[in-house]
Amino acid sequence: MTTRRDFLKLLGTTAAAGAIGDVAMARTPGFASKRPPPGKRRFTSDVVERELARVQGLIGDPKLAWMFGNCYPNTLDTTVELGTLEGEPDTFVITGDIEAMWLRDSSAQVAPYLPLAKQDRALQRLFQGLIRRQARCIRLDPYANAFLPDPHAQPLSWARSDQTDMKPGVGERKWEIDSLCWPIRLAHGYWQATGDTTPFDDDWRAAMHRVVQTFREQQRRHGRGPYHFQRTSDRPTETLALEGYGHPTRPNGMIHSMFRPSDDACLYPLFVPANLFAVVSLRQLAAMSRAIHRDAGFADECTALADDVAKATERDGRVSDADGDYWAYEIDGYGNRLFMDDANAPSLLSLPYLGCCAADDPRYRRTRARAWSGQNPYFFRGTAADGIGGPHEGLRMIWPMAITMRALTSTDPAEVRQCLRWLRDTDAGTGFMHEAFDQDDPAHFTRAWFAWANSLFGELIVRLADTQPALLRKP
Repeated sequence: MTTRRDFLKLLGTTAAAGAIGDVAMARTPGFASKRPPPGKRRFTSDVVERELARVQGLIGDPKLAWMFGNCYPNTLDTTVELGTLEGEPDTFVITGDIEAMWLRDSSAQVAPYLPLAKQDRALQRLFQGLIRRQARCIRLDPYANAFLPDPHAQPLSWARSDQTDMKPGVGERKWEIDSLCWPIRLAHGYWQATGDTTPFDDDWRAAMHRVVQTFREQQRRHGRGPYHFQRTSDRPTETLALEGYGHPTRPNGMIHSMFRPSDDACLYPLFVPANLFAVVSLRQLAAMSRAIHRDAGFADECTALADDVAKATERDGRVSDADGDYWAYEIDGYGNRLFMDDANAPSLLSLPYLGCCAADDPRYRRTRARAWSGQNPYFFRGTAADGIGGPHEGLRMIWPMAITMRALTSTDPAEVRQCLRWLRDTDAGTGFMHEAFDQDDPAHFTRAWFAWANSLFGELIVRLADTQPALLRKP
């Protein structure tokens, strides 16, 4: 195992790089940095530090600049564990306050650094290690959502009595379509940003074949498939009905997802946003297979499955009314449809962000308007902010991630400006994004250390710096 000291040598002038960001933080009077001291940061990149300083210099509001300085590097500062395995880079990324790696979260946490990877060999090594680690996790169990650093470790404490086919090294085994989509999104983004094909070896290819196999199994055209899950809990969203196979469906070509990206059980297992995400991911995987591996057969298989899922979702995943059609959140194939939205991505709100449609797509615009309104039972309007939550933290609890996603998918500068103000004013003085906060009292919040929310906020600010800097000069 490569030591942290070895990686600091690889990084070069780490202390000097960290100082760049610290000098930038000093430009926000009255706000002390909440970052760990340079010597205690898990990973430092001079390229990231320069980007932090550049963007902070464009932000006119001192508190917003301070929050960006805390949040943007938070994943690198606090959640990354670097090493080697079998002579190759290995990267493990925890979620923050949970010492486990979610395939979804780890992919999303590092996404803001992808545009910088080509300029930084150490960042490339980090991405190579994470792509390899995720491939190993998928090969271990494509139905699991969370994994542990030790391949022999027992599950997370709350998952140890779950009735499912649990394996050592798995943290939790909730089947969610997006757990297999996010690693493809990360791999494709890394390849596009750098042109580097180093991590896409035979092991990675084997993992991708498991992805396609799992998606086909969960179309459930030939029975319920191998996955089942039950948990003893007083929360119905923590377990599945009917011997752990979920509520009944009429298979229609869509992929079944037993859980949402919130880790809450689906009501209807044909989860529309995740199926749309899977279509995008399969097409990305097909492109990589053709260009990198010259594997036309597998690329054609991916494309055929994407076409199959897209056709079924387009046919059955929509709802129509007098104003036009819009996407449902979940369906069962029998004609029953659920409309709501949840803060976690994939969500209806996040569809353009994930590449499923354009932000100005008419169906998306109608869906988005419904999701950000009283027609969504998990939309909350309070004195502190408006926003979307979900069953995971209950009523009244708005997720900053949803406010950030609204800004990332907006075409209206006034809407973006309002989102920035809500995000700035609901941190409860901590300088970080939280999982959720009470609609009227931001001091009542959950998860003080939730790295994905911090990364997403950082991603928004960088995007605005590049596309709408005037919004940062005067938010």
